[in-house]
Amino acid sequence: MSSDLHPSQLHQHLQMYTCAKWSFWGSLAVGCGLLFLGASQKPEYKPWVLGASVGTLEVGRRHRQTAKLLQESLGDIGRASRLNFQAWARNNTQPTAQLALTVGSIDVNWKPDNLITDPVEYIQKKQKHIALVGGTGDGKSTFTQYLSSKIGGRVVAYDSDAKPDDWSWLDQKDVIGRKGNFKAIDTAMGNDLKTLEELVELRGEGGDNAITGRERFMIAEEFPILVDECDNARPWIKRHAKRGRRYKQFICALAQNDTAENFGLEGDKDTLYSCFCLVRLGQFGRDYARTKLKDPQLEQWLKAGGKRRFMVDDCPCELDLSSWGTTAMPAAGYAYATPETSGGGNEEVRSPQDLNEYEQIIIAWGQEHRGEVLKARLLQQVSQSFKKDDPENIRIIFQSLADRGLGEVVDSGDRLGWRWSK
Repeated sequence: MSSDLHPSQLHQHLQMYTCAKWSFWGSLAVGCGLLFLGASQKPEYKPWVLGASVGTLEVGRRHRQTAKLLQESLGDIGRASRLNFQAWARNNTQPTAQLALTVGSIDVNWKPDNLITDPVEYIQKKQKHIALVGGTGDGKSTFTQYLSSKIGGRVVAYDSDAKPDDWSWLDQKDVIGRKGNFKAIDTAMGNDLKTLEELVELRGEGGDNAITGRERFMIAEEFPILVDECDNARPWIKRHAKRGRRYKQFICALAQNDTAENFGLEGDKDTLYSCFCLVRLGQFGRDYARTKLKDPQLEQWLKAGGKRRFMVDDCPCELDLSSWGTTAMPAAGYAYATPETSGGGNEEVRSPQDLNEYEQIIIAWGQEHRGEVLKARLLQQVSQSFKKDDPENIRIIFQSLADRGLGEVVDSGDRLGWRWSK
């Protein structure tokens, strides 16, 4: 059959073929039934019954002949149907229209009403711990680096898979569990539980002032693995979840699923949602927007932003952390001091937010190495941020700090350096 046949005409021919085929089988069944019926009838009725049977069989024979002719003319019916419909579709529709599905236009300028740009401010306002969920490559480590540099306090990282250059911005004695040393992590978590008990006693006796300076931010990488390998992991997360916040012992547990079981809280989902801010990165954030919040527009917005966009509880967040993965950030908790004021010997504390990223690195080094000179060439070697920087730019940063009373510039040229001084 020609491929120019309209689909509606093909449908009509197929209907005729189907009717003729079934009519033949129906006539055959009725004719045979009448023959059997005629054999048992009285002699005077047999001619009529047999005549009806013969007539019915003749009708069936004719319908069978018609069906055979239609089948021969149609050939391969399924293939003919497919080819003719495709030809008709090509002639009567645009190529993209053949597969188009109306889903509503996406506004590229759309932003969520509850968008937050500072997740740390949100988390600190909630006074909760952090449960960080994300897959491989979603930026979990980069985000924990950002959090710890902003939240403050002594930072401790439990990471059994840490590479030599991971957590380089932390005091290395606070990076526990390298080379799969789960015993060290288990022991440290047990000590954390004892520390929490001590803080409870200290605060009970001396109030909040008695625990000042004991703030900690503890990061537990791949927590489901720690639950399997460390006996103290479950009590560690449960006790800190419920009591740690009051004693400034905050935790960040990382996993690749947001179920309570993955965080060692089997049967205690309420604790997960009441004591933790759930940060969902990558596909986990998009799945949450689609399945839980029922918001496809939010899902598309998250997808369009890549790693910059994620979910913090039910709030979408946009934060560009692309420069944090290779930047040697200063350890959290340092006091940024300025020289003595003319009014006395008290030092004014400068917040890290008053300094830019490069100045923070220099000040942190200076306070760790009081009295030592930070050479420009050394700064280029130890910090990725300054590795490709021009020496003149480093000199300008050194001089800018000195002009504000933050250290002093030493020597010049190849011997250029900077030293922290009050």
